[in-house]
Amino acid sequence: MARRRTEAFDDFVSMPLPSEKEEVWRYTPIDRLDLDRYRPVGATAPAAAAGEHRLADAFVDGVAADLSERSALVVVSNGSVVALRPGASAGPTAGGLPPGVTVGGLTGAGSGADVMAAGRDLLGTVLDGGDALVRLNDALLTDAVVIDVAAGTVLDAPVVVVHWCDGAEPQGDSAPASFPRTLCHVGSGARAAVVEVVAGASGDARALVVPVSELVVDDGARLDHVVLQVLGSGSWHLARTAARVGRDGSLRSFSTGLGGAYDRHRTDAAIVGQGGSTQLRTAYFGAGDQVHDIRTLQDHEAPHTTSDLLCKGAVAGSSRSVYSGLIRVRRGAVRTEAMQTNHNLVLDERAHADSVPNLDIEENDVRCSHASTVGPVDEDQRYYLESRGVRPERAERLIVLGFFDDIVQRAPVPSAVRRLRREVGTRLAGALGIDDDLVATAGSDDLELEASGERRG
Repeated sequence: MARRRTEAFDDFVSMPLPSEKEEVWRYTPIDRLDLDRYRPVGATAPAAAAGEHRLADAFVDGVAADLSERSALVVVSNGSVVALRPGASAGPTAGGLPPGVTVGGLTGAGSGADVMAAGRDLLGTVLDGGDALVRLNDALLTDAVVIDVAAGTVLDAPVVVVHWCDGAEPQGDSAPASFPRTLCHVGSGARAAVVEVVAGASGDARALVVPVSELVVDDGARLDHVVLQVLGSGSWHLARTAARVGRDGSLRSFSTGLGGAYDRHRTDAAIVGQGGSTQLRTAYFGAGDQVHDIRTLQDHEAPHTTSDLLCKGAVAGSSRSVYSGLIRVRRGAVRTEAMQTNHNLVLDERAHADSVPNLDIEENDVRCSHASTVGPVDEDQRYYLESRGVRPERAERLIVLGFFDDIVQRAPVPSAVRRLRREVGTRLAGALGIDDDLVATAGSDDLELEASGERRG
């Protein structure tokens, strides 16, 4: 680890920092990132107040209650694994992990010979090198969450990982920077689910969070992966997820970005085995001056592979969003089928959304498509609800709630839907003035019931 950190830091020093002039950072405020304003922190940050630790404990308890059916709960503080709680799922493995499943910290809680061996085999195998921020994560990571599922093992309930990242007062000289790392391997024919929650101090507390996740899905295996980011409005979140899927393997990924002053999540999913598939879902909501930046790569390296991407988001106030995705079909990847769809709602005149889908096709016998929409709430939908007695402002809120609930329900881990829906509803309520009772009915399949109630009112 020491040698790896040293080499990574040497690489970082010699590399240029990301710039808006680069295509992969276009439309972003990355030039405003001043690394001198941040300090790396570990699990026992001396500047962290006792009140913030109580807030972290309360947040973890809330996540644990919402995802009560789980195989394990891993608590990460500023990138270091500080607690490993047993599972709470029903069945023969209740209260513990089944044989063949290894979960723990590379150097922190739950560390052991098996965890260290798995981590050594995984670290850097999917994301080797990378840009300056990935190398900074390599150089400054203090620990890593290791999840290793042996071949043929079925994990009935998800492993839940909560990353808590401390913040600092806006007027302070320096703010904490944390570098979480997640390593996940699902062996041949195995099944597993992982839910990661990235959170920190609410309000405008400053922080820099640079998470990196490496996901390996072997032949015939399946991984369902959910990420929920709910940092405070003063944080910068620069995340990178890299996945590799083998022959007949399946990755179903879902990410939601709600917090942060600047929230960036780049997902690179490579299908390296024939018959492999990926399903990528991502959602974001911007309010105030937030910037949400979503980048995806659907990389087809083998024949007869499929990928399906759906990205949905909305921007309100003076917030902005950027979606840039690439479908790449390499030579030899015949009979590939790939879809890429991005839908954006612009809820205020000052808000703005950019959508940049791309195709890079090196084969002929393929089927690839992309679609993109950017615009306000659909007038036909609004008219439909208003014609049934719903007030105009309430009609728009119903449409926005339905827009998000459509994708939230597609989360590949059903037990995470409740928490996702609550977080999305809370953000919408704060930004759009949505009533609590309306948020509570966001999961309803029948909007006409709401409309009929409005008429009776």
